[in-house]
Amino acid sequence: MKNIKPLLQQAAKPIFFLLLFIMICAFLARYLTGEETLLEYAQNNPELAYGTQKATDSEENATEDASTEPVKTSVSETTSSSSADKNNVDQGTSESASPVTQDKPPAYDDGNSSESAEENQTMSEHPERTTYKEGFYYEPLTDEVKDRITGISYPESGCTVPYEDLAYVGLLYLDFDGEEQTGELICNQAVAQDMVEIFYELYRNDYRIERVRLVDEYDGDDTASMADNNTSCFNYRVVDGTTSLSKHAYGLAIDVNPYYNPYVVYNKNGDGSTYISPPGSEIYADRSQNFAYKIDENDLCYRLFTEHGFTWGGNWNSTKDYQHFQKKLD
Repeated sequence: MKNIKPLLQQAAKPIFFLLLFIMICAFLARYLTGEETLLEYAQNNPELAYGTQKATDSEENATEDASTEPVKTSVSETTSSSSADKNNVDQGTSESASPVTQDKPPAYDDGNSSESAEENQTMSEHPERTTYKEGFYYEPLTDEVKDRITGISYPESGCTVPYEDLAYVGLLYLDFDGEEQTGELICNQAVAQDMVEIFYELYRNDYRIERVRLVDEYDGDDTASMADNNTSCFNYRVVDGTTSLSKHAYGLAIDVNPYYNPYVVYNKNGDGSTYISPPGSEIYADRSQNFAYKIDENDLCYRLFTEHGFTWGGNWNSTKDYQHFQKKLD
């Protein structure tokens, strides 16, 4: 024991100086760097030091929201909102487009139809509209339609067919490029249902029609309409080359793809000559040939119109009107 005491006394002095040195270094390090001690860090950051977590601002907001009553959206409201969004997408940026505007085609005016298209956009839907399928409907003539046709296909005076006997027909069709188009016809009220049913089946079966416009866009000129291969119905006029009113004058006849299905009169002047209309369609008067858009008894257009009680001009004798279907009222 006597030997240990001197040893401890000898070791105490360097240990004291070592501890003092450590304390001085620690003081200088804290003073110079400003760092916290572990205890101070733990007190200032309890969520890390002791395993607790302070709620974030977003979580506090979520808690507040959860304490309030949730807003309920019904299925019908959701459907309505989705439909409204879809209509906005379909109509582009226009918010004022009406259903009638969507159903009207651009008017024909030798390649510049903007003015007529704007006119069509002002047309309102008739309260007595009958819709057969989406895009296929008929209705009594609106004042806007009457204004469009009066003085052209509908004479300002002397017309024996009242407006009330006629119907405006809106329809869809596929053009020669297979593109969907909107078309319009005016026909007799008695055949309006036939028209929407027939044209719906043509559309559904991918039947091609070049254009379907009112003859008024050709200034009521039937020959010009045929030359442009326009499918049309009502036009208060006489039969070509006669003084008798045509079935078109009553809205009971329609010409389909007329350029490829011309009007042919044999021995017109008693000299064996043949009259073919419209000009330029003579090659299609030879029905023994096979070509596109030809109407014959195997054609869907023929079958549909005859099933609805129409007769075909291609079955006439001295005259052949391959584009023409008409219906006789009982």
